[in-house]
Amino acid sequence: MKLLPRLLLAASIPFQLAACVPGSKAARDADSGTAVFEWLEYAGADPVFAQKPPTGSFQNPILAGFYPDPSIERVGDDYYMVNSTFGFYPGVPVFHSRDLVNWAQIGNAIDRPDMMPFDSSVSLNGGGIYAPTIRYHDGLFYLITTCVRCGGNFIVTTRDPTGGWSDPIWLPHISGIDPSPFFDDDGRAYIVHHADPPAEKYPAHTQIRIMEVDPKTFAPLSEDVLLVDGSDKQPWHTDYIEGPHIYKVDGRYYLSAAGGGTGYFHQQLFYRADTPLGPFEANPGNPVLTQFGLPDDRPDPVTATGHADLVQDQAGNWWTVFLGTRVYDLATPPQDPGNFHTGRETFLLPVHWKDGWPVMLAKGQPLPWTPKAPALPAGNPPAVPTTGNFGWREEFDAPALPPQWLFARTPTSQWWTTGNGGALVLQPRAERIGGKGQPSFVGRRVQHMKASFATRLRFSPSRPGDEAGLLAVQSDDFYYAFGLGTNERGDAVLRVHRRRGGAEPDDGVVLAERTLGPEVRDGMTLKVDIDRARIDFAYSADGETFTTLLGDADARVLTSAVASGFTGAVVGPYAHKAASP
Repeated sequence: MKLLPRLLLAASIPFQLAACVPGSKAARDADSGTAVFEWLEYAGADPVFAQKPPTGSFQNPILAGFYPDPSIERVGDDYYMVNSTFGFYPGVPVFHSRDLVNWAQIGNAIDRPDMMPFDSSVSLNGGGIYAPTIRYHDGLFYLITTCVRCGGNFIVTTRDPTGGWSDPIWLPHISGIDPSPFFDDDGRAYIVHHADPPAEKYPAHTQIRIMEVDPKTFAPLSEDVLLVDGSDKQPWHTDYIEGPHIYKVDGRYYLSAAGGGTGYFHQQLFYRADTPLGPFEANPGNPVLTQFGLPDDRPDPVTATGHADLVQDQAGNWWTVFLGTRVYDLATPPQDPGNFHTGRETFLLPVHWKDGWPVMLAKGQPLPWTPKAPALPAGNPPAVPTTGNFGWREEFDAPALPPQWLFARTPTSQWWTTGNGGALVLQPRAERIGGKGQPSFVGRRVQHMKASFATRLRFSPSRPGDEAGLLAVQSDDFYYAFGLGTNERGDAVLRVHRRRGGAEPDDGVVLAERTLGPEVRDGMTLKVDIDRARIDFAYSADGETFTTLLGDADARVLTSAVASGFTGAVVGPYAHKAASP
């Protein structure tokens, strides 16, 4: 794979273009009915990233784009971090760092189809893998999480976090979501988790509970003990209290949990006790992290901060990773956290302790974009950038897709190939993204408010309904498709489809269409530009002169504020064929 990261300082970003030689393997593949994507290139240029962080500082977020619900663990001088992935596969990206700032993806924990066979019951942005926790104990890595509408809570383990994770160990005795293991220094083990109350007192009423479990089998050794009831009256938000973790610091047990839901009211809460089973007292300084209450008209707002996890570095300093959202406007608060297509991202801040409680961010302080960096040996920038303004180019010349690529739910057959001449070849299939199936689609996260995707496509549709191109997905019900197909007369046509909600057809509504001439035989370059609330679709036969098919379309279709759910936009190649009559 030739990956070409580079800093992009200009808003207009040129793409390197490739030609497909007639008679080549790529041409033969296209003529056989498959869709051939010779390369895919991405570029992002956000104004907030335009200035290099000052010396001794780092850039927030540390993972830009759809990387929510981070959990972190240190093993010696190495740090590991994981994130939730919901209905996308492979699940739970695993990152490694030596300095807490530069992160490289080393694999995915859910990387075998039989581990988690997501089917149509798993929505892309509301089902599947919720907040995971990673922990290390006695030579073994533990990753515990929830598969919503696909099995419940489970653990996978490995000795090597780059791969080889075990089959899921299911935990039917652990209710709710967001389980987190705690291994005490006396040899006992616990799982703390979110739970629904036996009797709901209001619609957002949830609880935090803990259960002692066998440290090897995770079988229950105690009742499920109530630690925090979200219905208790407090001067902070405990609606939808979830995402708990337990830490032992100076002989005392600290419970961390997210309150207020993952939107506008999101905040991080702390409690402490003398035993893991409580009783826990609340931190009078709660919340220790939130952006709720700041002026809505502040510049470059970050909202919805929370779902934090703590780690202590080698020097004894504490840090927290947590999710937040970069929004380009605050939409209609407090109903949602604002308009954003980049998803919930991963941020990093230092933590200091005062009067026996952690302090993450002073009340009323906006989240800093470039905090002081950890006093650790500087790590190497990753080959695949995770923050700032950057670009990359995928030539598809390796025999397998890199770990950053995502499928919509779990593939049950091999309908794609890479390598063998340098192209991604997709077998068109009848399953569509709007049909909640497993379509012929692979994508990458959109990591910037201002982003461009481009690809060179060769495809010979044989009948109406055959189509291939670029798909921008927020969910099954909210997406844009920019594809090459054919009409009833057999003419090649380019179309832009948009689906804005389940009331529209599975294939969406055609917003723009243009008939093409014989120039399509040599391939087409398709380009999608997203700039905050605007999205443009352009094409070129020669790869140099572009024609806009649809401009100034509404990109808010790709936002959580419109589509709901918990993911960010994912863009990449797709191909489908007409359904059988």
